[in-house]
Amino acid sequence: MPAITIHIADPASNEAQACIDAYISELQTRFTEGFDPANSVSANPHELTPPNGWFILARQDGHPVGCGALKVQPDGTGEIKRMWVAHSVRNQGIATRLLNYLETLAAQAGIDTLRLDTHRDLTQARAFYKRSSYAEIDAYNGNPYAHHWFEKRGIRQLYADKPAGDAS
Repeated sequence: MPAITIHIADPASNEAQACIDAYISELQTRFTEGFDPANSVSANPHELTPPNGWFILARQDGHPVGCGALKVQPDGTGEIKRMWVAHSVRNQGIATRLLNYLETLAAQAGIDTLRLDTHRDLTQARAFYKRSSYAEIDAYNGNPYAHHWFEKRGIRQLYADKPAGDAS
């Protein structure tokens, strides 16, 4: 199996935008009501660059095959955004590695609680977050496309001694 690498990337780069476009396109086809990113909770490039957040890319043989982002909220929590893995490489542990990388970045930034939201049609995503120790919580944002909200606490302790990208 070709090696997968994960690294921090510029969210405004062509490769990042290609992944985000693929993510948005997939949501537009999977959501029963469609998807318009302008009506969703923002995840603009300036919100996904330090100190406001981070954007990461997963690459296989140098080609982007997945992405994810961490957005720092004013209350000191973090929000996971734009988690996506290309169909051609799903079920290979890439989403887990992306999430671990984002959690490590959060811990290094002093964030102890991460939240995220997802749509009712994304059943695999909901199962993935539950397997990743995220607990379902009440709505915390006004995302019109969200039907499920999740939270994970204790991030700093979990990742106290791990460098970014350590998937162990």
